[in-house]
Amino acid sequence: MNKISVCCLFGGVSTEHKVSLSSVTSVLKNIDREKYDPIMLGITMSGRWLLYEGPIEKIASGEWERNGEHLTDAWISPSRVEKCIYTADGRKLHIDVVFPVMHGAGCEDGTLQGLLTLSGIPYVGPDCEASAICMDKAATKIILSAHGIPQAKAVTTTRTQIKSDIKQVVARCEEMDYPLFVKPSRSGSSIGVFKVKNSLELADALYEACVFDKTVLIEEYIRGSEIEVAVMGNEDPIASVCGEIDPGSEFYDYNTKYVSDSAGYYIPARIDEISAKKVREYAVEIYKILGCRGLSRVDFFVGDRIIFNEINTLPGFTSISMFPKLFMHGGMSYTEIIDRLITLAME
Repeated sequence: MNKISVCCLFGGVSTEHKVSLSSVTSVLKNIDREKYDPIMLGITMSGRWLLYEGPIEKIASGEWERNGEHLTDAWISPSRVEKCIYTADGRKLHIDVVFPVMHGAGCEDGTLQGLLTLSGIPYVGPDCEASAICMDKAATKIILSAHGIPQAKAVTTTRTQIKSDIKQVVARCEEMDYPLFVKPSRSGSSIGVFKVKNSLELADALYEACVFDKTVLIEEYIRGSEIEVAVMGNEDPIASVCGEIDPGSEFYDYNTKYVSDSAGYYIPARIDEISAKKVREYAVEIYKILGCRGLSRVDFFVGDRIIFNEINTLPGFTSISMFPKLFMHGGMSYTEIIDRLITLAME
């Protein structure tokens, strides 16, 4: 039986570039080599696409892109009849499916999915439309509000409004009680996210957040446990067991997620069975409403009420990431999760 050629895309120009390098390292080390033939295609922070044919161990540190003897400029053909990667040295590499092991802008926002849709190559994860909507926290809130999904109160503003009349923006936000969370609308891994306790901190955070995106979301603080659910599937998706994160810090920021070891993880989550069942039901409902396929991770706050926080359509896939850990708790191996995602992409 011929192996399935899987283009593992990694890197990218987003602020989550380093997270992608760790994620793809885990995927490449665990993919079933008897069934799949992985092709490593990396994108540098400057946007250069490179076929990498060197050691997997050099990817996570970023050393891969300085390993010149194993690098060739390459690109995915947008032609639907070719389904291939062209290389600068004249090769044409057929690919059956793309696994974009990337996070943030330039991938998770639907732009890469647009290219792959034009190329006619199947790919892991939601399509262009769903990816763009889910990446935009403000747009997601509007759509889910129309379906009655419980969410935190919020104010949406823009970079232009922040820079032209910061006092007016602060006044609008102060109709909610402190503390408040300030978030770029299109960002991930808690990059550019701030918890603020007064108007001075709020103003500073607004200026900082609008560096990362032209739209900024300000949300009320929700007291409760941070609960995450992994969802996998196409027309008939399934939800994993609930997982809980105890950040061990002010909130679950980038440093807590990927650098320090202060966070505690509980699988299953320390919530009652009725709440856990409702969270899982909400996760699948949200997944369907937003038109997702393949995979997503849906995050909630659970206290005296259940509140939707956000959805991540290409969640972290590192060895400590919650998406694989949640399904592994249910009995799937990391390798089986990769296999299932590729299978779903090719359906």
